[in-house]
Amino acid sequence: MSKKVFIRTFGCQMNVRDSEVISGLLKAQGYKFATDLDGADIIIFNTCSVRQHAEDKVWSEIGRVSKHLKPSAKYQKPLIGVAGCMAQNYKEDIFKRAPDVDFIVGPADIHKIPEIIKKLSVAGFQLSTGKLFESKIWETEGQIRPEEIYHTGFRQEKDHCYIVISEGCSNYCSYCVVPYVRGQLRNRNSKDILHEIEEAVTKGIHSITLLGQNVNAYKNEDVDFINLIRLVDTVKGLKEFSFITSHPKDISPELFKIMAQLDKIKKYLHLPVQSGSDRILKLMNRGYARKYYLDLVGNYRRIVKGGCLSTDIIVGFPGESEEDFMDTYNLVNEVKFDSAYIFKYSARPHAQAQGMFDDVNRAEKERRHKLILDLQKEISKKCSKK
Repeated sequence: MSKKVFIRTFGCQMNVRDSEVISGLLKAQGYKFATDLDGADIIIFNTCSVRQHAEDKVWSEIGRVSKHLKPSAKYQKPLIGVAGCMAQNYKEDIFKRAPDVDFIVGPADIHKIPEIIKKLSVAGFQLSTGKLFESKIWETEGQIRPEEIYHTGFRQEKDHCYIVISEGCSNYCSYCVVPYVRGQLRNRNSKDILHEIEEAVTKGIHSITLLGQNVNAYKNEDVDFINLIRLVDTVKGLKEFSFITSHPKDISPELFKIMAQLDKIKKYLHLPVQSGSDRILKLMNRGYARKYYLDLVGNYRRIVKGGCLSTDIIVGFPGESEEDFMDTYNLVNEVKFDSAYIFKYSARPHAQAQGMFDDVNRAEKERRHKLILDLQKEISKKCSKK
């Protein structure tokens, strides 16, 4: 009888794609998929470490599952695995906080999951590394994913899919943990990317989203991001595509011109600003100033007629004064984004800002968050009416 796997995904679109990869690898080995926790022999949490709130949700879920799925005389505890960014961030320390977890796999090691499960399923499997780590496996030292993991053919949606064009990030924004959990920027070969898109189209998928922590920094041999977009547009059978996420420092008006020219590309740009204060942007190591960002927005709206624009914003960054906050508030009011993801700052392990004094208290972060959220809701409401 085939064992059943249940995968719960937390976080960004990159994690959604990673869960598809894991599912495809396990499906190829004959595993079935459970629709809920109760019917699972293996439970995998594919985790996010970008913000404290995302991690808290994972710890809470692991605790809930551990209480709910205790073994009995007639019932064997399912294998529990933690994959993704938290696995890479905390490594074997996860076993200390959550002893019921059986294996840990970082983002670059997800191709090893079928073999890990196979080892742990063997009766009597044991590691001689001390009592706590008996029957535990952790894989967090990988650097580069094998290309073949992107070609398992498993997709969650029938008419849309994500295509990873690059992995990792080399920007080292001071608040961000991504370079530490997903590594330096690594760009896939453009031919492999196009091959994956063609595979998806043959399965009836006609809409795709190109994924990367910073898609604009893509460059493989003589193909940069704009060249790649031109190539994607030529794929027969593909009806539309978009991309996320863009970094302002790597965007040029040339990209906007291509977006305006090509019919298949969606007229949508996600352009995280994070802060409207030059002082805070410098502390964040974002690599641009307020005026530069506003000029980009102006060019985008002038060239891509009617194009949608969304952003990310962090409030309460260490050292953010009321004046800094109002710079952000006023920028949101000036730009009038179609939508925005607004977050309260939380220190991240390994990120540079972890060493800064977090001097904006929780109540003040809540206040600032609510002010910008309420403003954006009003703006979004007016945008939707248009």
